[in-house]
Amino acid sequence: MSETTGLLRTPLFETHLACKAKMVDFGGWNMPVQYSGIVDEHKAVRTAVGLFDVSHMGEIEVRGPQALDLVNYVATNNAAKLKPWQAHYSALLYEHGGTVDDILVHRLPEGNMFLCVNASNQEKDFEHIQQITANRFDAEVDLASNRYAQIAVQGPKGLATLQKLTATNLSEIKYYWFTDGDVSGTRARIARTGYTGEDGFEIYIAPAEAPRLWNELLAAGEEFGIRPCGLGARNTLRLEAGMALYGHELTASINPLEANLGWIVKMDKGDFVGRAALEKTQAAGLTRTLAGFEMKERGIGRDGYEVWIAGKPAGWVTSGGPSPTLNKNIGLCYLPTTSSHVGATIQVIVRNTPVEAVTVPAPFYKRGKA
Repeated sequence: MSETTGLLRTPLFETHLACKAKMVDFGGWNMPVQYSGIVDEHKAVRTAVGLFDVSHMGEIEVRGPQALDLVNYVATNNAAKLKPWQAHYSALLYEHGGTVDDILVHRLPEGNMFLCVNASNQEKDFEHIQQITANRFDAEVDLASNRYAQIAVQGPKGLATLQKLTATNLSEIKYYWFTDGDVSGTRARIARTGYTGEDGFEIYIAPAEAPRLWNELLAAGEEFGIRPCGLGARNTLRLEAGMALYGHELTASINPLEANLGWIVKMDKGDFVGRAALEKTQAAGLTRTLAGFEMKERGIGRDGYEVWIAGKPAGWVTSGGPSPTLNKNIGLCYLPTTSSHVGATIQVIVRNTPVEAVTVPAPFYKRGKA
């Protein structure tokens, strides 16, 4: 445990140790990377149900008469289109168009807003929002992370597992909607969201309640073969589903248009931070874009590996690894837009050796409709 001394801990830290989890440093947090094994946990989520501790994620509350206006100004998606109890995916940008973070925006009644942000970015996001909107909007911005623990129940049996512990009719919550209710006797925000490509729920609760609820969820899902899951399976699941990870597909030097996230950028909603830069990018045309790839020869394209085309450097791998669902080695990479079409032959440099791969559509995996 010496390499994780001094790291931040979630309320479930001792619970993870009791479950024999392998712990690692993740953005300054001491987090479980796996329990029974990445492949076992991955397959449990795809076929049944898995349980994730995501209490390291950050929460920002925006309250006041102009809370909605504030969020609409700092984020790319159009929050004004959200109805109360609805959520969507969005991004915070710098003025130059690069990405501060990708976020989930939840609209509460009375126009108050609830943001879920990435763990290592929460203080940066909070300061960015405050600085951008200082004295501009009649709204209060509050970094509320210490008031929340977050547990994700993901997989086709996630609803049946969680339903045992709540009187809230979960089937009435549509995808990317949420509600406030009780889960096993404690107040909870229940959102039908997730980061795995499967159906499921993310539950926000008081930190003190997290260990009890974690164990009760494991008991509730036992008949379905529930598995506690770590960051390893979370990464392979989100990669198969083509979901961006900040620091990989998105950075301060990458804008959402390059990351194939133009659908969360609403240019017609009015002014927002980074809009002018994105307009210039659109006018000039993209020079690079995110593409999926599949290894055709033996080798794994890991994060950061160079990508070559016709013997010359052309881009880099943002995320890559084996796909437990597809039994293939897959990845995402940035390529020149002129060479990013599906079916393009590329070479991933693995241990100084070019290994052939081909560009393919992303996401690599889509769950079937219920």
